Amino acid sequence: MTFSDIFKSSFLESVTEFSALDTLVGMLAALVIGLFIFMIYKKTFSGIMYSTGFAMSLIGLSLVTTLVIMAVTSNVVLSLGMVGALSIVRFRAAIKEPMEIVFLFWSLAVGIVIGAGMIPLAVIGSVIIGVILVLFADRKHNNTPYILIVNCDGEKSEESALNLIEKSVDKYMIKSKTVSTSGIELTAEIRVKDAATGFVNRISEISGVSGATLVTFNGEYMG
Repeated sequence: MTFSDIFKSSFLESVTEFSALDTLVGMLAALVIGLFIFMIYKKTFSGIMYSTGFAMSLIGLSLVTTLVIMAVTSNVVLSLGMVGALSIVRFRAAIKEPMEIVFLFWSLAVGIVIGAGMIPLAVIGSVIIGVILVLFADRKHNNTPYILIVNCDGEKSEESALNLIEKSVDKYMIKSKTVSTSGIELTAEIRVKDAATGFVNRISEISGVSGATLVTFNGEYMG
């Protein structure tokens, strides 16, 4: 086999065999659905710090995955090399919210399905997923969860504070109680309707209470 025969091999010829029209249609579909995923992520985001970079990466992930799957499905030999090349890729970005994993897999799945030529499946599936996520994200709780920390100098002020808490909130549960020479520290999970937090001022005015702190609670405390 001469050097020129290598460039005339069927392998190199098959690599160049692809449809430009199919590629454009697939990439356009991936872009549209990627933008849809981006909007759903932005609408349903409930974390503290919104990351524009992560949101934009969802679009890019759909496009890149579509391109890779198109290349893999067009040539069996190329697919084997692609598997070996992708095996060295490592993702170092930290996942801040559990829902981010859902959106990452959603973008990957869209790219895989579109790359395989099943665009209607990608469209219908994405619409169903998006509607479900929006519906669950828009569900409002009847009351707002908080963590309340009260510092008392004795049992009498502790009892007065608990009585006021019981009258002011819908539900409360003592999470921890710390007793030291400086006094008593109570930590309680409480549920408040309509974010009414004025009772905290009244707790701090109780004789023997040195301080009261209210902190927003996401309801994922384990213990």
